[in-house]
Amino acid sequence: MAEQPDAQQPLTERVVIVTGGAGFVGSHLVDRLVERGDRVVVVDNVVTGTWDNLAHLGDRIERVEADVSQGLALDTLGDRAPDTVYGVCHLASPASPPAYLALPVETLMVGSEGTRHALEVARQRGGRFLLASTSEIYGDPEVHPQPETYLGNVNAIGPRGCYDEAKRFAEAMTMAYARTHGVSVRIARLFNTYGPRLRAEDGRVVSNLLTQAMENRPMSIYGDGTQTRSFGYVDDTVDGLLRLLDSDVQMPVNLGTPTEFSILELVEAVRRVTGTTAEVVHLELPTDDPTQRQPDIGRAKELLGWKPEVTLIDGLHRYADWLSAQTA
Repeated sequence: MAEQPDAQQPLTERVVIVTGGAGFVGSHLVDRLVERGDRVVVVDNVVTGTWDNLAHLGDRIERVEADVSQGLALDTLGDRAPDTVYGVCHLASPASPPAYLALPVETLMVGSEGTRHALEVARQRGGRFLLASTSEIYGDPEVHPQPETYLGNVNAIGPRGCYDEAKRFAEAMTMAYARTHGVSVRIARLFNTYGPRLRAEDGRVVSNLLTQAMENRPMSIYGDGTQTRSFGYVDDTVDGLLRLLDSDVQMPVNLGTPTEFSILELVEAVRRVTGTTAEVVHLELPTDDPTQRQPDIGRAKELLGWKPEVTLIDGLHRYADWLSAQTA
């Protein structure tokens, strides 16, 4: 097995590479890593992310603009390229439905070749590897709530298959490197995450509804709104990612809020936060849209001591404040 860094070494000696670190969740993870004293190298092609998310960190991080499907391009750092790393956190991928539906091939490539390149860096430089996977690997689940042992119900050839199967392949590649090369791996299955830096135009349901409500425009929901989701605030998600990265847990772990909300209930929460009286308009339900989504987080509680702390109402208030600041 590849030699792993001592988890107790001084934090200032740790080097962590974050692919997709200029994105929504990735940039929050970078913040936390820098805050605790890690040296952070961010690799991103800024197709769906933006360096603006990290502008406040200045020269406290190192930036590599590259498509990880082609490689991590660490040689561009010259003499500063790390010989060893504490970890590689692989978050690079389009994540919102409009983004991956517009970039299906690129999404599949970052899940396949991008994951392989990131795993190679972890293997060659002696680091642990953390994959940010997704609840979408469960597809339209026939088991509820979803434990990590559930194998899923995914339509590989449907329009959403580019994202679902990219993540499923990424998990398979991750475990292949663990078994074949002894890389110490972690897999986080993230459920619907929202919060600051999730762009108003991102296309996910929370950003859509909150933005529409704040502008007093009709709130659009797909289908009849009875489908359910688990909405997790980004700070909770990142806390779970860090706990998993620093742990010895080498099996998939759900990171999400076990409280299930229908989309109609989300609409009412948004109305409560914004005070809007905007009407609801119903749009056609997308192909393969899951009818239920709720994580079983027993593994995260037991092995990581993790559970979400931010309520939906509190999280929506924080996110609304951030959205307001963007247009002020």
